Amino acid sequence: MLNVAVMGYGVVGSGVCEVIRTNRKSLSEKLGDQVKVKYVLDIKEVAPDDPEASQIIRDFDILLNDPEISVVAEVMGGATFAYDYTKKLLMAGKHVVTSNKELVATKGTELLQIAKEKNVNYLFEASVGGGIPIIRPLYSCLAANEINRITGILNGTTNYILTKMFREGSDFETALREAQEKGYAERNPSADVDGIDACRKIAILASLVFGKEVDCAKVKTVGITNITSSDVAYAEKMNSVIKLIGQAELKNQTVYVSVEPRIIPKGTPLASIDDVFNGIMVNGNAIGEVVFYGPGAGKLPTASAVVADIIDCLRNDHNREYFWTQAASDFVADSADNFGKYLLVTKCADEVAQKLNITDRVFVTDGEWGLVTDVITERELDTVSAYIEKYIKLC
Repeated sequence: MLNVAVMGYGVVGSGVCEVIRTNRKSLSEKLGDQVKVKYVLDIKEVAPDDPEASQIIRDFDILLNDPEISVVAEVMGGATFAYDYTKKLLMAGKHVVTSNKELVATKGTELLQIAKEKNVNYLFEASVGGGIPIIRPLYSCLAANEINRITGILNGTTNYILTKMFREGSDFETALREAQEKGYAERNPSADVDGIDACRKIAILASLVFGKEVDCAKVKTVGITNITSSDVAYAEKMNSVIKLIGQAELKNQTVYVSVEPRIIPKGTPLASIDDVFNGIMVNGNAIGEVVFYGPGAGKLPTASAVVADIIDCLRNDHNREYFWTQAASDFVADSADNFGKYLLVTKCADEVAQKLNITDRVFVTDGEWGLVTDVITERELDTVSAYIEKYIKLC
């Protein structure tokens, strides 16, 4: 019998237990032994008829000190108790798998170092992209490549809202309310709509790919709360859509990373990814561009990724060596040095065109011009900030 423990019995935690229970036969065939959830750590009361009622414990030390437990799934969320418990488990020589993007993004450097020293795994496939396999492929299928850029739709809630705005002409508030009614958005949706969730995910991916810590506090992060019907109209005039995009690109040993709404031409891979789905595009020097697509969140898709990491630990019982090191303070570029093309919405077209050397006027709506720049830095963009109403980056 292979005994595992689950910390946290919320949506994902109950999903992990369900996947292990439902797929017990196939898991035992893969591992040559049965897998059992011996403990579920949670402070909440559960119904007596809950499938895991007999496994519920409230004392962390029970699972910490049980020699039969070699793998623990941390699906509590947050970076307080989850951090303390994860650190103690790794120090005790137990593998830990997690879906906790906040913890990985903020404490991953330290926890991976402990895992390496203790020759155990700290795995987090479910922390980025929900059920989409992305981290393991980056380390195996794409290992022959030097990855220079990752671009992705990393948050299903914001993608659903933007899809509603484009498909049905909904305004932001209406689309958000519907997302909440369907359970796609929390009552407090800030982590999603302000871009915080996507920021943590792109920081994790960039740290993994480039081998140095990308501090999410240094990532320029802009959400979708200011996207209006007027912005939708501008994008449609350009035969494009707007998506919340996380991107990290390595140039001259400096990483340029951001999360912000971007205008994406229709017909390109990420433009067609709608509703709550996520898509991650990876550019490697040998393979070119590949796209990973699928459900970015949800009980069972996320649980699927957590259980896959559990299987990996039980099957291999060695350190997979996901690792990154601390970076110099200038590894992440100043956001003012981020670069790209921009749609500028302005009533002062002459002044803006002259300062940025824009020769083509694109279109006009209700007395406002939409001008598209060449590739410029945000520092250059700041020189015309007094003349523009809004800007949106182009992919």
